[in-house]
Amino acid sequence: MRNFLVHNEKTTQEMCESIGIKSTDELFSQIPEIVRMKTLDLPEGLSEMEAQKKVKQLANENNSDYICFIGGGMYNKFIPACISQVASRFEFNTAYTPYQPEISQGTLQVMYEFQTMICRLTGMDIANATVYDAGTACAEAILMACRIAKKYKVCVLNSLNPEYKKIIETYTTSQSISVDWVDEIPSDTNDYACVLVQTPNYYGEIIEPKSVDCLSVVCCDISTLSILKPPSEYGADIVVGDIQPLGIPMNFGGPSAGFMACREKFMRQLPGRLAGRTVDKDGKQAFCLTIQTREQHIKREKATSNICSNQALIGLCATLYLSVMGEKGFRQAGYLSTKNAHTLSNKLAQKGFKTLNKNFFNEFVIEVNNSDKFLENLKVNKILGGLKLDETKILVAATEMNSEEDIEKYISSIS
Repeated sequence: MRNFLVHNEKTTQEMCESIGIKSTDELFSQIPEIVRMKTLDLPEGLSEMEAQKKVKQLANENNSDYICFIGGGMYNKFIPACISQVASRFEFNTAYTPYQPEISQGTLQVMYEFQTMICRLTGMDIANATVYDAGTACAEAILMACRIAKKYKVCVLNSLNPEYKKIIETYTTSQSISVDWVDEIPSDTNDYACVLVQTPNYYGEIIEPKSVDCLSVVCCDISTLSILKPPSEYGADIVVGDIQPLGIPMNFGGPSAGFMACREKFMRQLPGRLAGRTVDKDGKQAFCLTIQTREQHIKREKATSNICSNQALIGLCATLYLSVMGEKGFRQAGYLSTKNAHTLSNKLAQKGFKTLNKNFFNEFVIEVNNSDKFLENLKVNKILGGLKLDETKILVAATEMNSEEDIEKYISSIS
């Protein structure tokens, strides 16, 4: 209940006079009576103290106190308390949508630092300042590859996140791009503009894409690059993914943001916004939007994408997260996630539950007799045990947020 400004009669009258009307009734006079609500079924007004208590009471009805082992693209990660505090500072607050070339130096610098961090993690030469999410990034990477190769047929592994698949289908259908969904990369890839592989894939399996005769697009979980080698080391041309694991809450499944990075020779085909660093006429460091490929800045037919904005606030949070955690802290979080996942997998195996993955980071698939019953038993004990894949398979994820006690409670709850 901050920033509440009451409109008293004097203020209301001044506002009406400033727009040339006599009353609020006149303001709404153009709205037909038939579509107006006569009365609102609202309870009696409460004092501020009573209202706060009422809101807290309603909030407590949410069942939010669960131990989480759910993944599938959205993960329960540790978020340092300073992230929200710094990101909500007044210097970053603006009523102006930060996507025009003349945005503030502070916003541009954050974008530039974000791009630099993504390049360091992926091993790529250049990155953009986010797109909407990982699914959008996958689809945009396919369009980008088709423009570069001047071919309109692509190959995508079936082990890609199902949500990303739907977005790809929406994009490619409207662009008349043919998509071959395959279980394994074919030996001959000459006819394709690109091959898209997710690693770790939707089922948690770590895949090292083999060499292909077309562009290689890799969708990765950015948090795994704290331990695993960067995609640049196994021939990726374009790397995409989601930055949700970088200090972004799960909320109700969003919002999040996607990243895109590529080799320098493809930078003019990279969609979205790119911030660059230069010096001004006085020799001082300055930041600016550069390589502007958006339809707001160039002719529409020459634009690489209709992406008109980006997730600037979420990009800011991710940049703050990586800055605060540092290289050591980021690696430690990745190590703990892996350790917890493998510990849980081993303990499940001791209980007779088979893990179907051969090589995984922090997410794996287990085989059970009845998925619904298995998950319901855990939920009764305040544990979200994973995502149901089918009647006998569950996708389980562990992060640094899962303690040894959490893992023991998971095991004891299925006994």
